[in-house]
Amino acid sequence: MELADGVTVGHWTDRVGRTGCTVVRFPTGTIGSGEIRGGAPATREFALLDPSRTVDEVHAVVLTGGSAFGLSACDGVVASLAAQGVGFATAYGPVPIVVGLGLFDLGVGDPSARPDATAGAEALAAATAHPESGQVGAGTGATIGKWRGVEFATDGGLGLFSIRDGDLVVSTIVAVNAAGEVMPDAVAKVDDRARVGQAVWPEDRRPFGNTVIGVVVTNASLDSAGCLVVAQGAHDGLARAVSPPHMGTDGDGFVAAATGTCPADVDHVRYLAVLATEAAIGDSVANLSR
Repeated sequence: MELADGVTVGHWTDRVGRTGCTVVRFPTGTIGSGEIRGGAPATREFALLDPSRTVDEVHAVVLTGGSAFGLSACDGVVASLAAQGVGFATAYGPVPIVVGLGLFDLGVGDPSARPDATAGAEALAAATAHPESGQVGAGTGATIGKWRGVEFATDGGLGLFSIRDGDLVVSTIVAVNAAGEVMPDAVAKVDDRARVGQAVWPEDRRPFGNTVIGVVVTNASLDSAGCLVVAQGAHDGLARAVSPPHMGTDGDGFVAAATGTCPADVDHVRYLAVLATEAAIGDSVANLSR
C-alpha cells in the first residue's frame, strides 16, 4: 500500500480478546474533516472536524474496537504526541488533535478486553508506511453480515487500498464491522437489492455489534470543506461495497485528511476516494476464510 509522504499507520492487536486499535498519524499541517452516516456512532473530537470550527488541522485518527470503552486509546496517542511536541499551538503548549472512532466488538471475544491508553501509544509507536491488513488492529474482532441475524455473521477485518494518479495519492484505511454484507461485485449487489426487498428482518435483530469506520488520506491540497466532500465520497464507496449500508445499528463514519502537497480538483479526489474505499472494504475480507 502506498501512502502519502509522512503518513503512517500502526496497529495494536489482542488476538485472545479479539479486539484492537489502529492509529493513522499525519504530518504537520494536515487538514481534516469527516462525516457520520450510521445511526450508532462512538466518536471522540469528531465535532471539531466541522468546516465551521476554529481548528482545521488533525494530527492523528484512532480507529478502535471496544465500542465507547476503546476510545480511551486516544489518550495514549494524545500523550505520546504531546511528549513529542506535536499539536495545535497554544500559549501553554501544543494540544494534539486526535479524532477517535469506535466499533462494537464486545460480543465477539472477551468483552472485558478493550484497547486503552497503553494500546493507543503502542499502536502509534508501531506506525509504519507499510501497514498490514486483515484481522489486525481495529479489525481484529470485526464481523459482517449480521443484518439477517447473528447466525449469518462472518469475519470482517481491516482493509487498505491506495490509488495513484500522477503525483496524486488517495488511500483508504477502513475497519469493516458492518451489519450488511461485503459484496464481491456489481452483479451481486443488484441481486442482493432484490433479495433485501423480499427479506423478513429478524424481530430479535441486535441493535449493536456493527459499524464501519475509516480514514481517507490524500496528499491533495484541500481545505476543511474539501475534506468533507472527500469524506462524503468515502461513504459512497461504502454504499457500493456493503449491502445494506448505513443502518441504524451501524455507526458508520469516515475522516478525510489532506496533507496538502499536491494541487488537485476536489471532485477528482472525491471520485478516487469512492474507488479506494470500495476496494479497501474488499481488501478487509480478501484474505479471510468465509
